[in-house]
Amino acid sequence: MTIKTVTTAPYSDQKPGTSGLRKKVPVFQQQNYAENFIQAIFDSLEGFEGETLVIGGDGRYYNREVIQLAIKMAAANGFGRVLVGRGGILSTPAASNVIRKNKAFGGIVLSASHNPGGPTEDFGIKYNIGNGGPAPEKITDAIFARTKTIDSYKIADVEDVNLDLEGTHEIAGMTVNVIDPVADYAELMEQLFDFEAISDLLAGGFRIVFDAMSAVTGPYAKEILENRLGAAKGSVLNFMPLPDFGGHHPDPNLVHARALYETMMADDAPDFGAASDGDGDRNLIIGRGIFVTPSDSLALLAANAHLAPGYAQGLAGIARSMPTSGAADRVAEKLGIGIYETPTGWKFFGNLLDAGLATICGEESAGTGSNHVREKDGLWAVLLWLNILAVRKESVLDIVKQHWASFGRNYYSRHDYEEVDSEAANGLMANLRDQLTTLPAKRFGALTVETADDFAYNDPVDQSVSRNQGIRILFEGGSRVVFRLSGTGTSGATLRVYIERYEPDAARHDIDTQEALADLIAVADEIAGIKARTGRQEPSVIT
Repeated sequence: MTIKTVTTAPYSDQKPGTSGLRKKVPVFQQQNYAENFIQAIFDSLEGFEGETLVIGGDGRYYNREVIQLAIKMAAANGFGRVLVGRGGILSTPAASNVIRKNKAFGGIVLSASHNPGGPTEDFGIKYNIGNGGPAPEKITDAIFARTKTIDSYKIADVEDVNLDLEGTHEIAGMTVNVIDPVADYAELMEQLFDFEAISDLLAGGFRIVFDAMSAVTGPYAKEILENRLGAAKGSVLNFMPLPDFGGHHPDPNLVHARALYETMMADDAPDFGAASDGDGDRNLIIGRGIFVTPSDSLALLAANAHLAPGYAQGLAGIARSMPTSGAADRVAEKLGIGIYETPTGWKFFGNLLDAGLATICGEESAGTGSNHVREKDGLWAVLLWLNILAVRKESVLDIVKQHWASFGRNYYSRHDYEEVDSEAANGLMANLRDQLTTLPAKRFGALTVETADDFAYNDPVDQSVSRNQGIRILFEGGSRVVFRLSGTGTSGATLRVYIERYEPDAARHDIDTQEALADLIAVADEIAGIKARTGRQEPSVIT
């Protein structure tokens, strides 16, 4: 058994984004490209000799090949044990749970989340630390620095591990355990939620539909919703993970999950509809006749979490990403608990969760989760919703409307301009920054700018500072527009524009969202020059 040291040369484009390194598959297939990045991860860590590493992915194209590389490189670099999901499968939240449950040193998660999969589509590698969460910026910065100077990597010269058979293997002095990817996660969900109450709800004729989008959540949803909770067979759609997600885009929004939306808007709709994304960390919630925005879902889950056994003692605090609407802030205020506004990226929630400052966290991009793991968790959000519905015995629509009546409604929408020319997108953001000092007190019709800034986050736990996290323009009365360039794409730039208006008057809670936000949408274009600078007359996606 030999350990090989392979000479290599750096690539200049291996800077991790908000959730690891994401590129097109042909980029990762370049000579030593994946090996360089994996070695850079190991070279940026200390103290892992003999420790446990978790490896898994969302089953997308090229998943298995890179898992074999990662296993062999982990052995060559001195890890003592690898835990890998059967078939190479581990949803992102399940990987976080396996890391935490087994007190692993960390984990390598292979996914490009909600991005498409296939031979010419997207792939990703990210490193999660021992708390189960994404590596913080100090580690990702170190990884990137190492990728720029790397000259060799180490790999065990051994046969591939059989990923399709659970069991134990020994390679190059390291133990490899191929584990059931679903069992530990399902056990955790049973501890958090009242499965008996949910089962009774379903047995009473309550109908659900869950679209796994041919992605990783399928096996988890099938086991939990149908096998353990008793949902009707066929309630979980597209449950087989496919390398190309069946040719679909596994992003649970109203564009890519349109069929589910139309099902839930029909006269004979099921009572509850949901979907998850490529790696299982995002969710879409739709009741009969109503789409629940991710921002509203976060607020509603926080307001009702005490109805589930795992949260019966109440919440320590709520954390949300800066672009997420302020709906959760009003819940925190009523509950008398802390509210934390962080940059986009789940890694920023880790310190708050570890310090016990927050219990539930959420992002407007359909990510919600809690302190049960250190990742957002799509199926967890679905199960918490079902637990709430089982206890309250009211419809999703009624629960949402009652919430708005109590807290007011935050009309909210995100406009995505995808694959914009990077130079044009960066120019747009630079122009916005140049206006920050002159925008306050400026009037745009009935709207007056109160403040404008480039959001910076001061972490209350480790005092780290993250700057340039998005341009915020806040108007008198609580409305706002936020501009960000996404860090999750793989080509060009994605400009995200977030538009929000707070409406306390219950008589005005039934306006079409885009109509309610029309003046803010126009002002956003006037201030940023979106059409002129990007050449786009309308967004690629509106959510």
